[in-house]
Amino acid sequence: MFGAEKGSTDKLDGRKFSIGIVQARFNESVTNALAEACKQELAALGVEEKNIKHVKVPGALEVPCALQAMAESDKYDALIALGCIIRGETYHFELVANESGSAVTRLALDYQLPIANAILTTENLAQAEARQIEKGRDAARVAVEMANLLDELA
Repeated sequence: MFGAEKGSTDKLDGRKFSIGIVQARFNESVTNALAEACKQELAALGVEEKNIKHVKVPGALEVPCALQAMAESDKYDALIALGCIIRGETYHFELVANESGSAVTRLALDYQLPIANAILTTENLAQAEARQIEKGRDAARVAVEMANLLDELA
């Protein structure tokens, strides 16, 4: 939920991690802002620029395919999905939102690899724009926190 109390965690340290980012181009002004906020937060968490691979795909339905390729490469400690789906007048919104979200979750479980899902699903552009910075930062923090946790549990 936008603006929700997210709890606190110890200081996150991403210095030892490689992170893959897959960004959908559809609604590109929003996804560009998500990506910029995400990469800035990753840098603030210590992830070196050379350890961040950022790729773009056409839309949210293509994000899982690129995530899967990254997961199969075994080069990344965590992945981040960025996109923006804005409700239109047809059922297509539900299809894209449900299928992309389900695929991202399935990949994380199948590969036991953290995937921070920041594919926004909003009613309108104003809602997306209101969330683009916070959700981009959140995705970076989730990726680093979960990479640390899985590293600890291994």
